[in-house]
Amino acid sequence: MKAIIIGYGKMGREIERILAERGHEVTLVVDQDNVSDLTAENLVRADVAIEFTTPATAYGNIRKCLECGAAVVSGTTGWTERLPELQELCRERGGAMFYASNYSLGVNLMFRLNRELARLMNRFPQYEVSIEETHHTEKKDSPSGTAATLADDIIERMDRKSGWVNEATDDPALIGIRSYRVGMTPGDHSVTYTSEDDVLEIRHSIKNRRTLALGAVVAAEFLCGKSGVFTMDDLI
Repeated sequence: MKAIIIGYGKMGREIERILAERGHEVTLVVDQDNVSDLTAENLVRADVAIEFTTPATAYGNIRKCLECGAAVVSGTTGWTERLPELQELCRERGGAMFYASNYSLGVNLMFRLNRELARLMNRFPQYEVSIEETHHTEKKDSPSGTAATLADDIIERMDRKSGWVNEATDDPALIGIRSYRVGMTPGDHSVTYTSEDDVLEIRHSIKNRRTLALGAVVAAEFLCGKSGVFTMDDLI
Protein backbone atom coordinates (compact mmCIF):
# COMPACT_ATOMS: atom_id res chain seq x y z
CA MET A 1 0.00 0.00 0.00
CA LYS A 2 1.25 3.47 -0.90
CA ALA A 3 0.21 6.13 1.60
CA ILE A 4 0.38 9.88 2.02
CA ILE A 5 0.55 11.19 5.57
CA ILE A 6 -1.17 14.55 6.09
CA GLY A 7 -0.08 15.99 9.42
CA TYR A 8 3.32 15.16 10.87
CA GLY A 9 2.85 15.63 14.56
CA LYS A 10 3.15 12.85 17.12
CA MET A 11 0.36 10.84 15.49
CA GLY A 12 1.76 11.32 12.00
CA ARG A 13 5.18 10.07 13.08
CA GLU A 14 3.68 7.04 14.83
CA ILE A 15 1.61 6.25 11.72
CA GLU A 16 4.77 6.47 9.62
CA ARG A 17 6.51 3.92 11.88
CA ILE A 18 3.61 1.48 11.74
CA LEU A 19 3.27 1.80 7.97
CA ALA A 20 6.95 0.85 7.65
CA GLU A 21 6.56 -2.06 10.09
CA ARG A 22 3.68 -3.45 8.02
CA GLY A 23 5.57 -3.18 4.75
CA HIS A 24 3.83 -0.13 3.30
CA GLU A 25 5.39 2.80 1.45
CA VAL A 26 5.00 6.45 2.40
CA THR A 27 5.06 8.43 -0.85
CA LEU A 28 4.65 11.88 0.72
CA VAL A 29 4.45 13.57 4.11
CA VAL A 30 2.51 16.85 4.17
CA ASP A 31 2.82 19.25 7.09
CA GLN A 32 2.29 22.97 7.61
CA ASP A 33 5.55 23.83 5.82
CA ASN A 34 4.70 22.04 2.55
CA VAL A 35 0.89 22.23 2.23
CA SER A 36 1.35 23.13 -1.43
CA ASP A 37 2.54 19.55 -2.06
CA LEU A 38 -0.99 18.26 -1.46
CA THR A 39 -1.78 18.21 -5.18
CA ALA A 40 -3.82 15.99 -7.47
CA GLU A 41 -0.59 14.81 -9.08
CA ASN A 42 0.80 13.60 -5.76
CA LEU A 43 -2.49 12.21 -4.50
CA VAL A 44 -3.04 9.94 -7.51
CA ARG A 45 0.31 8.27 -6.85
CA ALA A 46 -0.91 6.89 -3.54
CA ASP A 47 -3.55 4.34 -2.58
CA VAL A 48 -4.72 6.30 0.46
CA ALA A 49 -4.12 9.50 2.41
CA ILE A 50 -4.11 9.39 6.21
CA GLU A 51 -5.08 12.73 7.74
CA PHE A 52 -4.43 13.77 11.37
CA THR A 53 -4.12 17.55 11.52
CA THR A 54 -6.11 20.29 13.28
CA PRO A 55 -9.79 21.29 13.47
CA ALA A 56 -9.02 24.36 11.36
CA THR A 57 -7.44 22.42 8.47
CA ALA A 58 -9.11 19.00 8.42
CA TYR A 59 -12.12 19.95 6.29
CA GLY A 60 -9.99 21.48 3.54
CA ASN A 61 -7.52 18.58 3.55
CA ILE A 62 -10.21 15.92 3.25
CA ARG A 63 -12.14 17.86 0.62
CA LYS A 64 -8.96 18.18 -1.46
CA CYS A 65 -8.43 14.43 -1.30
CA LEU A 66 -12.00 13.64 -2.31
CA GLU A 67 -12.01 16.16 -5.15
CA CYS A 68 -8.82 14.59 -6.50
CA GLY A 69 -10.24 11.07 -6.27
CA ALA A 70 -8.01 9.95 -3.40
CA ALA A 71 -9.19 7.59 -0.68
CA VAL A 72 -8.82 9.27 2.70
CA VAL A 73 -8.72 8.16 6.33
CA SER A 74 -9.13 10.91 8.95
CA GLY A 75 -9.04 11.02 12.72
CA THR A 76 -8.96 14.77 13.31
CA THR A 77 -11.60 15.87 15.84
CA GLY A 78 -13.19 19.18 16.74
CA TRP A 79 -14.63 20.03 13.30
CA THR A 80 -17.22 17.34 12.63
CA GLU A 81 -20.25 19.62 12.31
CA ARG A 82 -19.15 19.72 8.64
CA LEU A 83 -18.45 15.99 8.35
CA PRO A 84 -21.84 15.26 6.66
CA GLU A 85 -20.87 17.63 3.83
CA LEU A 86 -17.77 15.61 3.06
CA GLN A 87 -19.56 12.30 3.39
CA GLU A 88 -22.11 13.50 0.83
CA LEU A 89 -19.32 14.72 -1.47
CA CYS A 90 -17.67 11.30 -1.16
CA ARG A 91 -20.87 9.56 -2.22
CA GLU A 92 -21.44 11.97 -5.09
CA ARG A 93 -17.91 11.44 -6.42
CA GLY A 94 -17.90 7.69 -5.85
CA GLY A 95 -14.93 8.15 -3.55
CA ALA A 96 -13.74 6.42 -0.41
CA MET A 97 -13.65 7.96 3.05
CA PHE A 98 -13.11 6.54 6.52
CA TYR A 99 -13.69 8.69 9.58
CA ALA A 100 -13.49 7.88 13.29
CA SER A 101 -13.16 10.13 16.31
CA ASN A 102 -10.99 7.43 17.88
CA TYR A 103 -9.18 4.52 16.23
CA SER A 104 -8.53 2.47 19.35
CA LEU A 105 -10.22 -0.95 19.21
CA GLY A 106 -10.94 -0.70 22.94
CA VAL A 107 -12.60 2.69 22.61
CA ASN A 108 -14.82 1.46 19.80
CA LEU A 109 -15.86 -1.52 21.91
CA MET A 110 -16.62 1.02 24.65
CA PHE A 111 -18.85 2.89 22.17
CA ARG A 112 -20.91 -0.28 21.73
CA LEU A 113 -21.08 -0.90 25.48
CA ASN A 114 -22.08 2.73 26.00
CA ARG A 115 -24.97 2.47 23.54
CA GLU A 116 -26.29 -0.70 25.15
CA LEU A 117 -25.85 0.64 28.67
CA ALA A 118 -27.71 3.86 27.76
CA ARG A 119 -30.58 1.79 26.40
CA LEU A 120 -30.77 -0.19 29.65
CA MET A 121 -30.34 2.81 31.96
CA ASN A 122 -33.14 4.67 30.21
CA ARG A 123 -35.55 2.72 32.45
CA PHE A 124 -33.95 4.10 35.62
CA PRO A 125 -34.18 7.92 35.72
CA GLN A 126 -32.89 8.00 39.31
CA TYR A 127 -29.39 7.77 37.82
CA GLU A 128 -27.63 10.90 36.60
CA VAL A 129 -25.14 10.37 33.80
CA SER A 130 -21.86 12.20 33.33
CA ILE A 131 -18.80 11.86 31.09
CA GLU A 132 -15.20 12.63 31.97
CA GLU A 133 -12.22 12.79 29.63
CA THR A 134 -8.53 13.54 30.14
CA HIS A 135 -5.95 14.18 27.40
CA HIS A 136 -2.49 15.67 26.95
CA THR A 137 -2.07 19.45 27.13
CA GLU A 138 -1.37 19.69 23.37
CA LYS A 139 -4.86 18.49 22.40
CA LYS A 140 -6.64 21.44 20.82
CA ASP A 141 -10.34 20.46 20.98
CA SER A 142 -12.35 20.18 24.16
CA PRO A 143 -14.35 18.12 24.86
CA SER A 144 -12.70 15.37 22.87
CA GLY A 145 -14.36 13.88 19.82
CA THR A 146 -14.60 10.60 21.69
CA ALA A 147 -16.47 12.22 24.59
CA ALA A 148 -18.82 13.94 22.14
CA THR A 149 -19.52 10.60 20.45
CA LEU A 150 -20.27 8.98 23.80
CA ALA A 151 -22.65 11.84 24.65
CA ASP A 152 -24.40 11.75 21.27
CA ASP A 153 -24.92 8.00 21.53
CA ILE A 154 -26.46 8.38 24.99
CA ILE A 155 -28.82 11.12 23.78
CA GLU A 156 -30.01 9.00 20.86
CA ARG A 157 -31.11 6.24 23.22
CA MET A 158 -32.72 8.35 25.92
CA ASP A 159 -36.39 8.72 26.69
CA ARG A 160 -36.78 12.50 26.41
CA LYS A 161 -39.15 12.40 29.41
CA SER A 162 -36.26 11.39 31.63
CA GLY A 163 -35.16 15.01 32.07
CA TRP A 164 -31.52 14.24 31.24
CA VAL A 165 -31.54 16.26 28.02
CA ASN A 166 -32.87 19.69 27.09
CA GLU A 167 -35.56 18.84 24.52
CA ALA A 168 -35.08 22.13 22.66
CA THR A 169 -31.32 21.85 22.11
CA ASP A 170 -30.35 18.19 22.56
CA ASP A 171 -27.10 19.64 23.89
CA PRO A 172 -24.69 16.83 24.84
CA ALA A 173 -22.96 19.24 27.22
CA LEU A 174 -26.07 18.98 29.42
CA ILE A 175 -25.12 15.40 30.13
CA GLY A 176 -22.11 16.83 31.92
CA ILE A 177 -18.80 16.38 30.11
CA ARG A 178 -15.79 17.25 32.24
CA SER A 179 -12.59 17.79 30.26
CA TYR A 180 -9.05 17.87 31.65
CA ARG A 181 -5.70 18.48 29.95
CA VAL A 182 -2.89 16.90 31.94
CA GLY A 183 0.74 16.28 30.98
CA MET A 184 1.12 13.74 28.17
CA THR A 185 -1.98 11.64 28.92
CA PRO A 186 -2.88 9.85 25.63
CA GLY A 187 -6.57 9.54 26.45
CA ASP A 188 -8.88 8.49 29.29
CA HIS A 189 -12.69 8.38 29.05
CA SER A 190 -15.38 7.34 31.50
CA VAL A 191 -19.18 7.27 31.53
CA THR A 192 -20.66 7.30 35.03
CA TYR A 193 -24.23 6.74 36.24
CA THR A 194 -24.78 7.94 39.80
CA SER A 195 -27.79 7.49 42.06
CA GLU A 196 -28.24 8.22 45.76
CA ASP A 197 -27.32 4.62 46.47
CA ASP A 198 -24.64 3.50 44.01
CA VAL A 199 -22.34 4.28 41.09
CA LEU A 200 -21.99 2.41 37.79
CA GLU A 201 -19.07 3.29 35.50
CA ILE A 202 -17.44 2.16 32.27
CA ARG A 203 -13.93 3.44 31.55
CA HIS A 204 -11.25 3.16 28.91
CA SER A 205 -7.64 4.30 29.23
CA ILE A 206 -5.14 4.44 26.37
CA LYS A 207 -1.58 3.60 27.37
CA ASN A 208 0.07 5.12 24.30
CA ARG A 209 -0.59 6.56 20.84
CA ARG A 210 0.42 3.35 19.11
CA THR A 211 -3.04 1.83 19.49
CA LEU A 212 -4.56 4.88 17.74
CA ALA A 213 -2.00 4.91 14.94
CA LEU A 214 -2.32 1.17 14.38
CA GLY A 215 -6.09 1.50 14.10
CA ALA A 216 -5.72 4.25 11.50
CA VAL A 217 -3.32 2.13 9.43
CA VAL A 218 -5.63 -0.89 9.63
CA ALA A 219 -8.48 1.38 8.51
CA ALA A 220 -6.37 2.52 5.54
CA GLU A 221 -5.69 -1.12 4.61
CA PHE A 222 -9.41 -1.82 4.87
CA LEU A 223 -10.31 1.20 2.70
CA CYS A 224 -8.01 0.39 -0.22
CA GLY A 225 -9.98 -0.68 -3.29
CA LYS A 226 -13.35 0.27 -1.79
CA SER A 227 -15.76 3.12 -2.42
CA GLY A 228 -18.17 4.63 0.06
CA VAL A 229 -18.26 6.13 3.53
CA PHE A 230 -16.97 3.96 6.37
CA THR A 231 -16.51 4.04 10.14
CA MET A 232 -15.02 1.79 12.80
CA ASP A 233 -18.34 -0.07 12.98
CA ASP A 234 -17.67 -1.30 9.43
CA LEU A 235 -14.13 -2.35 10.33
CA ILE A 236 -15.06 -4.12 13.55
